[in-house]
Parts: sequence; structure tokens; C-alpha cells
Amino acid sequence: MSTQKKSTQRPRDPFERAGRKLDEAARRLERETEQFITYLNDEVAPSVREHSSRGLRKAAEELARFADYLDSTRKGRH
Repeated sequence: MSTQKKSTQRPRDPFERAGRKLDEAARRLERETEQFITYLNDEVAPSVREHSSRGLRKAAEELARFADYLDSTRKGRH
């Protein structure tokens, strides 16, 4: 008669059960992290790039207007 646990039995040791729960939680966290990264790459990053490029274009337009204003005031003085 052996006192060892059979592999088909449910673990009775609380630390073993906790270890299995932590392992399961870690695997789930990895899956959810991968899904979150995919969401960031596929949805958030393109939107940020689009809005950033619009902002840069608007800033470029305003800088061009300001440069035109500076040129016109300089020409008016001479």
C-alpha cells in the first residue's frame, strides 16, 4: 500500500490548489494581455496617428499664416 497521491486524485494540499489557481490566472492574464496589445495596435494606434497628423497639418497651416504675416509686416516697413 502506497501513501503517495495518485495523479488522478484532486489535490488536497491547499498550496497545490493555490499553485494551480495561480497558474490558471497567469495563463488567463497572458491571453488578455495579448488581446489588449492587439487592440492597442489595431484600434488605438491608427486613431492616434490619424489625429496626430491632422494636428500637425493644422499647426503647419497656422505657421505658414504666421510666416506670411511676418513677411508682410517686414515688406511694409521697407
